[in-house]
Amino acid sequence: MSTRTAEPTGPGSAGTGSPWRNWAGNVTSRPVREVSPASAEELAAELRRATRDGLRVKTVGTGHSFTSIAATDGVLIRPDLLTGIRRIDREAMTVTVESGTPLKRLNVALAREGLSLTNMGDIMEQTVAGATSTGTHGTGRDSASIAAQIRALELVTADGTVMTCSEKENPEVFAAARIGLGALGVVSAITFAVEPVFLLTAREEPMRFDRVIAEFDQLHAENEHFEFYWFPHTDNCNTKRNNRSAGPAAPLPRLGGWFEDEFLSNGVFQAACSIGRAVPPAIPAIARISSRALSARTYTDIPYKVFTSPRRVRFLEMEYALPREAATAALRELKAMVEGSPLKVSFPVEVRTAPADDIALSTASGRETAYIAVHLYRGTPHRGYFTAVERIMTAHGGRPHWGKVHTRDAAYLAGAYPRFAEFTALRDRLDPDRLFANDYLRRVLGD
Repeated sequence: MSTRTAEPTGPGSAGTGSPWRNWAGNVTSRPVREVSPASAEELAAELRRATRDGLRVKTVGTGHSFTSIAATDGVLIRPDLLTGIRRIDREAMTVTVESGTPLKRLNVALAREGLSLTNMGDIMEQTVAGATSTGTHGTGRDSASIAAQIRALELVTADGTVMTCSEKENPEVFAAARIGLGALGVVSAITFAVEPVFLLTAREEPMRFDRVIAEFDQLHAENEHFEFYWFPHTDNCNTKRNNRSAGPAAPLPRLGGWFEDEFLSNGVFQAACSIGRAVPPAIPAIARISSRALSARTYTDIPYKVFTSPRRVRFLEMEYALPREAATAALRELKAMVEGSPLKVSFPVEVRTAPADDIALSTASGRETAYIAVHLYRGTPHRGYFTAVERIMTAHGGRPHWGKVHTRDAAYLAGAYPRFAEFTALRDRLDPDRLFANDYLRRVLGD
């Protein structure tokens, strides 16, 4: 076996290994040992070993979840050796990739082969399994989350069984495991639908809040991918429309793209957030300046260069999925709440959409969806803002993103998801002894 293992020795070592922290730094855990299996078979052996040792197991990707979904005091599986493309099937138009492959590597490799995913989120640092298991999504009128593009997956269950799941093979597991929260087993490989690489034209422009709200349904209907950012303490938004293009390609100029995406959106914004954290009364003035800093621009490029952007400023995030028809009312309430409170919010509010899908615990399961995401700079007290936002979102039937800060529990979520009992029954079948349990899963799924 080529599995890498790191663990403390001697008695009384439970929970005393090297600490693990997520990207935002708000979650820390101390596993007994870390392992890096290099195949599904080695992964299965590690699960059987953990069972013999009486230890719980969690798999971690790049730590981009803001919840403790990957935290464990037992065995932490790192998928560092489970990377790369297994095969490309040009007849079926699919790619099968090892679960620990970062989305960035997948996107670059697919582009080299003249292929692309149909839709993706706005960052690509996550592993493919970490992104899909938590329901990572972009924005789209007709094209859904990354998990909705899965055509098959390989799942290693608690007893060490390596199971292939698709619409034809173990379909009841496939219906749930595409967004499995790490509760059903460890995903070792994923097969995605792909298509020939195409061009997207991005049109970014400032727009007033009231206009965006008034035209939201029209902007959604007229564009394949529409999203916008509202800057709290202002009436300013930045909108982005991505639509397929016949070309020619017209990428952002290297210097101009660096100036806006790196210097302004990361470097200057980092400095502004640091000032705002130190001097909160300055935040509204900073927001007015920031919201006017980005100018209108149009460019055409291959999908991952349009959908994704670098995100180097670290933050905490809460995101709720609402019925799409509830989005504008919720946004007006959110704006009124911020304006009527002493809160000082330095990060813009992000709004995206998704079509309904058929995955049991997808935030878009069974309904047209709008996503409203709120952020705060890392180290800024967040409880007051996030609590007020959550109150608005839950009043509109919101479903929290599984990888982002929220306080909902199984009682609430059972009412928010019509297929919740289907998922928990499958969990009882695949992991009756709760090998993959942790505090987060106990809260959101029950025990």
